[in-house]
Amino acid sequence: MMNKDHFVAKIFIIFFLTFCIISLQLFYDTFPLVNDINTTIIAEIRLPRAILGLLAGGGLALCGTVLQGVFRNNLVEPYTLGISGGSAVGVALGLMVNFQTFLGFSSLIIAGFLGALFSLFILYIVAIRNHKIDTKNLLLIGVMISFISSSLLMLILSISKVENLHGIVFWIMGSLGNAENNINFILFFIVSSGFVIFYLLANDLNAMQFGYEKSFTLGVNIDVVIKITIITASFITASIVSVTGMVGFIGLVVPHLMRKLFYKDFRILLPTSFLGGGFFLTASDFLASKIIYPNELPVGVITGIVGGIFFIYIFKKERIR
Repeated sequence: MMNKDHFVAKIFIIFFLTFCIISLQLFYDTFPLVNDINTTIIAEIRLPRAILGLLAGGGLALCGTVLQGVFRNNLVEPYTLGISGGSAVGVALGLMVNFQTFLGFSSLIIAGFLGALFSLFILYIVAIRNHKIDTKNLLLIGVMISFISSSLLMLILSISKVENLHGIVFWIMGSLGNAENNINFILFFIVSSGFVIFYLLANDLNAMQFGYEKSFTLGVNIDVVIKITIITASFITASIVSVTGMVGFIGLVVPHLMRKLFYKDFRILLPTSFLGGGFFLTASDFLASKIIYPNELPVGVITGIVGGIFFIYIFKKERIR
């Protein structure tokens, strides 16, 4: 059992690191605020971007935490299940046909959600066996769906107008450059609502870690919990992907680290994973903007490299077991 003082200290460290990276993102090379230009840069560009990084990273980490809990597989997250890929295809199709002209940004969220649901439908049909989800093959099927989604994205790129290619490609690789206050407000509502839903299911998720049969005897309605978590995670992922593009592996790396640092109690994992995910994406975005300055790398490149290496590490560790 973790010492209470150590637990509080670790929580404080995560808060402190998150505060530091956001401060660095805001005030790097603009401090002190000696003129209106620096103030404008911070208020209208860097602050919305830092908030987007916190919301998007935290939201993806939340989704990874609950999906790993539901399927009891540490390699499961929106990216590896094909949810992110399906959302990206839906948003890319929406962009190609100017779907956003109908309801603005909300149209892209709807398009991404429909794409995610279609991916989940395929995943469910293929992975279902004897009215139960085959969790052993779930990851393999999800990876195949991701490959298909990538091919569809390449098809969309090949038939898109030349003037739209650069923006679509940069969006696919992941970027926080679309940060705006109104978009952040919508994301805050979606992610915070998802957090509340997940937190209400925390005790059920804790029980499911003992196995589906044992949790059923404890009174957990497994089918309802799985459906609620998957649909909620899909909607959160779709809303984030519609803004940031493909930012992978945050839902893989962060929950794993939080389980190592804290209790495996979802009442603790959910808030710590949110903070850790926000820190990870904001830090990755800061690195992406400075590595080849004055040019900027897509943030998905940073998260993809770190997450890919981490994926191999966890996969090898799981096989040894």
